[in-house]
Amino acid sequence: MEENNKFSKRLKRYANLGSSAGIMALKFAGSKFLKNSKNRITANQITEMLGELKGPVMKIAQLISTVPDLLPQEYMQALAQLQSNAPPMGWNFVRRRMKNELGFNWQRNFNHFEKEPFAAASLGQVHKANIEKDESVVCKLQYPDMASIVEADISQLKLIFSIYKKIDSSIDTTNILTEISNRVREELDYKREIKNLKLYGNLFKKNAQINVPKVYDRLSTNKLISMKCLDGKKLLSYKNEKHEIRKLIAVNMFHAWYLPFYKCAIIHGDPHLGNYSVASNHSINLLDFGCVRIFDPKFVKGVIDLYHAILNEDQELAVHAYETWGFENISKELIDILNIWAKFLYSPLLENKVRKMQDTNSTAYGAEAASKVHKELKRIGGVKPPQEFVFMDRAAIGLGSVFLHLDAEINWYKLFNDLIKGFDINKVKTFQKEQLNIVKLRNIH
Repeated sequence: MEENNKFSKRLKRYANLGSSAGIMALKFAGSKFLKNSKNRITANQITEMLGELKGPVMKIAQLISTVPDLLPQEYMQALAQLQSNAPPMGWNFVRRRMKNELGFNWQRNFNHFEKEPFAAASLGQVHKANIEKDESVVCKLQYPDMASIVEADISQLKLIFSIYKKIDSSIDTTNILTEISNRVREELDYKREIKNLKLYGNLFKKNAQINVPKVYDRLSTNKLISMKCLDGKKLLSYKNEKHEIRKLIAVNMFHAWYLPFYKCAIIHGDPHLGNYSVASNHSINLLDFGCVRIFDPKFVKGVIDLYHAILNEDQELAVHAYETWGFENISKELIDILNIWAKFLYSPLLENKVRKMQDTNSTAYGAEAASKVHKELKRIGGVKPPQEFVFMDRAAIGLGSVFLHLDAEINWYKLFNDLIKGFDINKVKTFQKEQLNIVKLRNIH
């Protein structure tokens, strides 16, 4: 039975958040503009408070932490540390939840079901289990009352952004709020996530370097996803491996995110360390598909156009690319400012040579570029980033961080140009439509 989005549940959540996200907004304002000397302590305390809350407020905090210079550095660093470590549901609660999803005799579907969760996420928790033929599966069970909680958290996000808008007009957060709200609401829909899983399974069915878990439909519902367990290790455990291994993992990660984008105008919007693992053969296990963004193929064409505009210093093509993305009131001054950030993102792709990602794409360089963009945007009255830009930018920043960790020397120029070679927007449109029809996934652009 569907959970009702009851006002009483929202009210309870607002009361809880009155001492967490509300305080975050107030202390954010005070620390940034009153030069609070205890920023680090304040930010860590807020991180701790958010980590105690199940639900999207933690995911929202993670999302905000990836938007360059949107929050003070102290908050960015503290919020970026948020992991999916909310206190788990107890066994008695899990049993009741599983009975609601699979019926009174739900345990008969499993040879074994682990009482303790294998992992805890912002919207649910994951239990390992075994089914017939001793096949290992993982069961992702959504926390209760999440529809109400999502709406409460989004309202708190509006509060935080409204305070930000009053004290800093460099970035109009209207579309950022809309995009984050839409995607977090989508993550509640496990039926949609199952379709995302099947979509990616089809896209990579002939690719041995990217693994997508099989879904068990008979053991899945609107609030439960049961899928094949993929064995792997965390990416950070490979930081000290020999270079050839790190290079292979980096190339596989690049393809896992960008093959769907440039071939089908679809991207996994959350390259968070908990959303993938590395298999023993160094292929990539994709584990979470709640945040998948479907683009109009013309947006992808805009990404490619902007690359060529920067590569060839073509101002007219840059204007066309930004307009394609949805930027409004474009002037030469705005283009010059936006290109500071674009050159930072594209910099590893601009030279045909083997190089490390951090040659020009280091954390320090990124912070310097973001700070300069922020200052210049404030000077000219600000900018309103289009919705589609939010998760594309987030994926680029998130993957950039992964490549920095791996410290691999790769010809990023060749890797990228091989991927976009022969790009045909009409073929992408046709292919996307075919793939979405196969899994009956609604087109959102």
